[in-house]
Amino acid sequence: MLKRASTYEEVCGQFEWDLPHDLNLAWDICGRHALKSPNQLALVHLHHDGQEERLTFSDLERLSSQIANMFEAHGIKAGDRVLLHLSQSPMLAAMYIALWKLAAIPLPVSILFGADALSYRLADSGSTAIVTDSDHIENAFFAANRQDSKVKIFHTEGAASSSVNVIEQLQKAKDYRVHNATNPNTPGLLIYTSGTTGQPKGALHGHRVGRGHTPAYAFYTDFPPHTDGRVWSPADWTWIGGIGGVFLPSLFYGMTIISTAPSKFDPEWAFQHLADQNISISLIPPTALKLMRSVPSPETRFDYNLTSVYSGGESLGAEALEWGHKAFGLTVAECYGQTECNLFLGTCPSVMEVKPGAIGLPTPGRQVGIIDDDGHICPPGKTGDIAIRRGDPCMMIEYWRNPEATEEKFRGDWMLTGDLGRTDEDGYYTFFGRNDDVITSAGYRIGPGEIEDCLMMHPDVSLAAAIGVPDPVRTEVVKAFLVLKTGRSASPQLEAEIREHVRSRLAAHEYPRLIEFREELPLTVTGKIKRRELRDAEILKLGDPK
Repeated sequence: MLKRASTYEEVCGQFEWDLPHDLNLAWDICGRHALKSPNQLALVHLHHDGQEERLTFSDLERLSSQIANMFEAHGIKAGDRVLLHLSQSPMLAAMYIALWKLAAIPLPVSILFGADALSYRLADSGSTAIVTDSDHIENAFFAANRQDSKVKIFHTEGAASSSVNVIEQLQKAKDYRVHNATNPNTPGLLIYTSGTTGQPKGALHGHRVGRGHTPAYAFYTDFPPHTDGRVWSPADWTWIGGIGGVFLPSLFYGMTIISTAPSKFDPEWAFQHLADQNISISLIPPTALKLMRSVPSPETRFDYNLTSVYSGGESLGAEALEWGHKAFGLTVAECYGQTECNLFLGTCPSVMEVKPGAIGLPTPGRQVGIIDDDGHICPPGKTGDIAIRRGDPCMMIEYWRNPEATEEKFRGDWMLTGDLGRTDEDGYYTFFGRNDDVITSAGYRIGPGEIEDCLMMHPDVSLAAAIGVPDPVRTEVVKAFLVLKTGRSASPQLEAEIREHVRSRLAAHEYPRLIEFREELPLTVTGKIKRRELRDAEILKLGDPK
């Protein structure tokens, strides 16, 4: 447990990791609560029709035991990989816990992924089963039929030809199950990277990954446990932000998670939802925050009462922080991590200064550094690789069946994030850009994040991306892709105004010489802009003889 203190140094100084030899995720986030506080509310799920489904920790323990016994009856055993293709829901929560009881390995895949993505992950992981619902059963059949081995499909909503009817099976299954013996390093989660460079790779995590997230979560959310806390996030529980940033630590601390049926994100609805469900803690990804910024005067129109909001994936910037303070009545905490090792930098506004544009400081218990090509710590102000020291509880065990990629991920005792950054004299980290996102123009190295933050400060811009495109004189020049706010129109005058907006606030070499207005930008399932897709499209244009 992370203890409250008055300064960042005191918080970190009194923290120690507690990783007992007998460590199992199912017990850590559910079993022990079901034993001590069986009637404590664990999950509230909101269906499309407005109906609420409520599960106590005791309910969740029984349901997960039924599922574990069902899986075992169908031959699933310790070490087997099971692909979970479900949205955030009590069923997905129970599936995770059931597999951890068996010491099997869940492989979460977002419902936004199609059949080909499912097929690749199924083949690469050697999974023995897929669990999915009616909306995605056809994709599951397609992916399973492309494999040489027999893959079982579990259908959570009833009968489907050639699949296991989960509802029917659970009626027969016993509702008691003791978890198999596991330790911190027993494989417990296989989650694939976004594949921004090459094919997606499976990051294999141990059962330690749950406790690995808890101090950072407490740091961002102003020191739980709040046993009466209600937590909500639009971040799905099939990517590391939703799993490690919400699902695992919230249940570990005995709080109640509010889950919602999948739908397109509606910023007006989000504010109303925060009020209706009395949400106290919320992880809101940067893209969702940007959409919520378009809602006029939410602080006077909606009766919500948040104690903490945190966001990660991109730097928020001064304007976003200012807006967050006005809209929520608090400073939005920033968090930073990745699939291979999550939540290792960020801010806790109650114990530290929050510097706009900076990621923050290392979260308690984490050893982070900016290193050079030889693995040495860089001095303040010098750009280098953001890295985490080996042995971190949140760090993956390896890339699944890929020792070469695993070796390349490390430089000596440091795991490389693939991101560039620097520290200031106070030790605060600033994200400069991914290695492959950095723009080289007229001898300058330019990080796209700073340009995008500046573009977002223009009153007409709703969403922005910046990339480097080839230029015969400057090597590369900055090109901006902009989505305008509703009611705004593109024009040569607006282009000139936006260029000057960036030039006057950043530097002459950083303003976008090229601007393209779009209706939307390509985003990953986690809401990050796919800069690589934009760059590839520009290269194709240059190669087109037309």
